Amino acid sequence: MNALLESLPSETDPNLIVGFETHDDAGVYRLSDELALVVTADFITPPTDDPEMFGRISAANALSDVFAMGGRPVTCLNLVAFPSKKLPASVLAGIIRGAQEKITEAGAVLAGGHTVEDPEPKFGLAVTGLVHPEKCWTNAGARDGDALLLTKPIGSGVILNANLKGWVPQQHLDACLESLQTLNRTAAECASQFTVHAATDVTGFGLAGHTLEMARGADLCFELKFDALPVFNSALEMYERGMSTGSNDSNRDQAIPQMAFDRELTKAQSSLLFDPQTNGGLLFALPESEADDLVEALKRSGLADACCVGTVTHRDQTQTYLRIV
Repeated sequence: MNALLESLPSETDPNLIVGFETHDDAGVYRLSDELALVVTADFITPPTDDPEMFGRISAANALSDVFAMGGRPVTCLNLVAFPSKKLPASVLAGIIRGAQEKITEAGAVLAGGHTVEDPEPKFGLAVTGLVHPEKCWTNAGARDGDALLLTKPIGSGVILNANLKGWVPQQHLDACLESLQTLNRTAAECASQFTVHAATDVTGFGLAGHTLEMARGADLCFELKFDALPVFNSALEMYERGMSTGSNDSNRDQAIPQMAFDRELTKAQSSLLFDPQTNGGLLFALPESEADDLVEALKRSGLADACCVGTVTHRDQTQTYLRIV
């Protein structure tokens, strides 16, 4: 994917503030000195058999890309792939009801969409948001000395897979699903009161992959403190029992050449770093002097798992971009 993006011609429109070159979560286009559009699209396959929950999770996942840029979502279009000959229309109606619930909660509106016939259900949104051109976040602005802060636990991918075998205790599954349905709006609004240098949301490439994108964008070394990482209950146990996901191996293969481990981890522990997330937390880089105050603000707002997970340091050309300490 990196090679493909690098082969594309660069955009020359000066109003395109954020394009595909930095692998950011969304594009940002300046309309005026005080207003820019944030544009993104995302869709997923069902993480649950509950149509409304699928709609809520998928919508929250797509909306997250706007929040990760510091933006405010305003309009959404449904992106639907649906096997109408296999599933009743009531299932699709449930998916859209769930999505609209989250769209409304985000302060946006559903303006339409597009549906195609497909053997496997898929659902998502194309989202347009607004942001001040000088206040948008990117994944490339981290600075030497910054603290790294994560707002949600990791490990949802393996929990969803293990649930297919009935391995996950119900209370742990419920907590994971609740997090997947939680908008990143509160996290973004809290962080907007602080000096955020860089941000991204943690999704399909796992924590390691998305942290690496931030590190490469800033040409700095990011150090993640493994013991500080928030992890969903049962996630490590599921890896220890031999469960994994369809994305772990590819996520690992892409990230490992640019990583270094200053401590020994078991295979199960390291697997958490490559676990693909759906609507995962926001990862912020901000001045260390502000990190504890942001954590407290997030916790007061109901995000109990928010915590500092690492630091940003200088990198010379002989160093990797990501260290696990």
